[in-house]
Amino acid sequence: MSEQQGSFQRLVTIMDELREKCPWDRKQTVETLRPLTIEETYELADAITSGDWKGIREELGDLLLHIVFYARIGKEQGQFTLEEVIDGICEKLIARHPHIYGDVAGQKGLVEVKDEEDVKQNWEKLKLKEGKRSVLGGVPVSLPATVKAIRLQEKAGQVGFEWDETSQVWDKVKEEMEELQEAVALKDKARIQEEYGDLVFSLVNYARFLQIDAENSLELTNRKFISRFTRMEQEALAQGKQLADMTLEEMDGIWNSIKKQNKTD
Repeated sequence: MSEQQGSFQRLVTIMDELREKCPWDRKQTVETLRPLTIEETYELADAITSGDWKGIREELGDLLLHIVFYARIGKEQGQFTLEEVIDGICEKLIARHPHIYGDVAGQKGLVEVKDEEDVKQNWEKLKLKEGKRSVLGGVPVSLPATVKAIRLQEKAGQVGFEWDETSQVWDKVKEEMEELQEAVALKDKARIQEEYGDLVFSLVNYARFLQIDAENSLELTNRKFISRFTRMEQEALAQGKQLADMTLEEMDGIWNSIKKQNKTD
């Protein structure tokens, strides 16, 4: 048995023991685990955004535990086994990578793989052959809106519903900005919301063409704002004041000073 196999089997054994002997672990269901799994996924996302490799390792372990936990419950319910989960993803990976494990030329509609875009294009076509009704199928309804927009755009792009140039995407952003301003001028609340959504969607698409993660970019800005705002609070206290007692001009002065002190925070 390899070192990896030994480590994995150790986890499975521990999970089995906990399920049998621990009152908390015995009580859990797939429904009670669901919110905990979502929380663990966000903790992993936080560690990745922070570049915290130690944290990434730890959170991956937590998620792996959840996978083994779900599989144990699935076995108890007579639904599936851990082996079936693993074999299922192995078979899917083999089927979705004919350029590695099969013959692309022998499958109608697939392109010869030259780069990652060809791989993604074939992936979506193979999913449709497997019975998926829509290219957009499989995007979870409960995904955060920004992440969902990215996935929808990526999937649509794989069948050619995509701009050719980054400049075209920016033109679309400007068009959406103008339409939003028109709605604002009309004071049409429903249209304002619609046009604002269109603008954000187009900006997410622009981020894709710039090859950056729109969700992660916004989170980095959130963290930057928190850092600068808390430092502004500290500076105000050092002056014997509370932010609520200061004018906007005074707060803006402190804010600009903080920006100058460290332009990379």
